[in-house]
Amino acid sequence: MPSLAIGVNKRLAYKLESVWGTLAGATGAQVLRRVTSDFNLKKEVYSSNEIRPDYQVAVFNHGVRSADGSIKGELSPGTYSAFLGSLLAKNFVAGSVIASLSITIAASGSNFTLTRAAGSWITDGINVGDVTRFTAGTFNAANSNNNMLVVSVTALALTVRVLSSTALVAEGPIASASLTVVGKKTNVPLTGHTDQSYTVEEFYQDIAQSETYSGMKVGSASVTLPATGFATIDLSFMGKDLALKGTSGYFTTPTAAATTGVVAAVNGAVIVGGAVVAIITDASLKIDRKMEGATVLGSNSQANIFTGVIGVTGSLSVYFQDTQFRDYFDAESEVSLVFALTTDSSKTAEAVSFTVPRAKIGSFTKADKDTGITASCDFTALLNSVTAAGLPATTLQVQDTLAA
Repeated sequence: MPSLAIGVNKRLAYKLESVWGTLAGATGAQVLRRVTSDFNLKKEVYSSNEIRPDYQVAVFNHGVRSADGSIKGELSPGTYSAFLGSLLAKNFVAGSVIASLSITIAASGSNFTLTRAAGSWITDGINVGDVTRFTAGTFNAANSNNNMLVVSVTALALTVRVLSSTALVAEGPIASASLTVVGKKTNVPLTGHTDQSYTVEEFYQDIAQSETYSGMKVGSASVTLPATGFATIDLSFMGKDLALKGTSGYFTTPTAAATTGVVAAVNGAVIVGGAVVAIITDASLKIDRKMEGATVLGSNSQANIFTGVIGVTGSLSVYFQDTQFRDYFDAESEVSLVFALTTDSSKTAEAVSFTVPRAKIGSFTKADKDTGITASCDFTALLNSVTAAGLPATTLQVQDTLAA
């Protein structure tokens, strides 16, 4: 019996291109973990409309070639950061390290305040939604290298939510302290937008068949955050062509897929309007970058893929506990949203956070049943221009503690 392709033997790998539609070099690629991946050659087709006395169609041709693709995965720090950076049109950059601080830690309800003696958190670029740690200073062991999510910002004080099972301990002032925004961050920028593409290979190792696609641009990402279970991400791509076919892998010795943990909503926190909420049953976030293929006379492949507006929308399912979300909708109130997720409850767990600094709720629809009543709330992210409270000037900020 001939060999048949089996999914567990397929290798998915990618590499950033230098020029759109030109295959990236064969070395230095990255193998990607996945739940599923589907990349395929597409062609426009034309069927004759000629009216014939034999009542039949006699001509059917192929037209412009292109490619599309999708990747479904479980959201793990570092794994999908390259694609998210390309989608938001800005590469991830290292988080700030603020040194030489004098810090006092105090409890504030279920949160904590981090008060500095001088300077300004806002001037230093600390944002709502940042996952931070104290990385220097003679702190109590509970306070050192403990994940802290920034809930609100003033010049001298941060309000933070601890993301681990180890609470902070009130103390201070602690001299010569450093606060680090862990890993890297990106956002939809105001200027300097990138326009990146990838070479993507699906190598079916058991049947010795390779398909290598060129010019693949990230068109959308959907992140789903269930109350139980792993967070997931679905990515879509639009590209130029199935550029290469072969019986051996195009990418040579690509870097092995990451083995880091997967984030789950049970580990982390959700912040709405500057306050921690615990009535959301699930949430989703959709990032969509408008794209259009450019077709020209005399070519059977696209001349380019134009990129346009980057939109961010989402939905929340909440228990109907009070008037909070209904009133956000009724009054057209604008609120900030933060979804911070970690791989476990340890102090230095890896994390991914999504911050929408300015959102407007577009619906509030209740579902009746005999147990807990929930309401569905759709929202749209808007460009934020008021940064005095530590909210970034963007529609969406993403932090990944393992972003390359």
